[in-house]
Amino acid sequence: MRHILIKFILYVCAYLPLPIIHGIGVCIGWGLLIFPNRARQTSATNIALCWPERSTREQRTLLRKSLRETGKTIIETSALWLRSGESALRLIKYVDGNELVEQAIAKGSGIILATPHLGAWEAAGLYGSAQFKMTCLYRPLKMQELENLVITARNRLGGNYVPATGKGIRAIYKALDQGGVVAMLPDQEPQAGTGIFAPFFGISAYTMVFLARLAARTDTPVIFSWCERLSWGRGYHLHFRAMPASEQPANLETAVAAINQAVEMCVRECPEQYQWSYRRFKTRPEGEASFYKKPPLQTVKR
Repeated sequence: MRHILIKFILYVCAYLPLPIIHGIGVCIGWGLLIFPNRARQTSATNIALCWPERSTREQRTLLRKSLRETGKTIIETSALWLRSGESALRLIKYVDGNELVEQAIAKGSGIILATPHLGAWEAAGLYGSAQFKMTCLYRPLKMQELENLVITARNRLGGNYVPATGKGIRAIYKALDQGGVVAMLPDQEPQAGTGIFAPFFGISAYTMVFLARLAARTDTPVIFSWCERLSWGRGYHLHFRAMPASEQPANLETAVAAINQAVEMCVRECPEQYQWSYRRFKTRPEGEASFYKKPPLQTVKR
């Protein structure tokens, strides 16, 4: 029944004006702030870990803004998944750095788009599908009843979303061999035994090695991309940034650390739109206690 309710809400909200959709998201965000929930607890923990130089008041301000953006992330998928592709793309008002991708395509080389959990990553995916017919690696949903809806929505503009399995990885290599564009989330914690620890905001974070290995083995440029939400539901601003220039990494650990640093640079441009509710530091080095074991949640005093 839960998936039926989610589908109903998505279809009801899909064709509302974006300012109203984001207004609903802000209300959801206030609910996340006021009532006890894991998203608020995890966000508060991550913000305290990653921004220790900020005062308690500044951290609370970032938490409040972050949860509002989390609410927008939840509800804006209605428009991004269920409107026509052309209608959804019109929500992207500005694009900068697009020439980085076009120049690489003109050279006949493949491209890896690294899209962190920052801003409206579903909007960034739609643009990449429409403009570059990209192949994107993704992790299947836990709620399988929504899988067909989501895959149809993501692929409707020419994209090819493939699961993070052996078959999907082979599809990624094939796309790059043909000079295509591939995309993946660089800040999603990998499965046990498939990653290494590397600094992220100064904290050891269990990080995928696949992106770094893929770039090295195929000699493919990495370009970071995220879709920033504009205020008052005015749409989105899509950014492309080249991987910071550096010498060829001496080893895998250095390459993975460089990718985390690049993600961090993107996040610092609009920190309130990062998904702080994601347990990015869930896996800890041996012998280190979890950051997310907390006392029972308490209602926040406004």
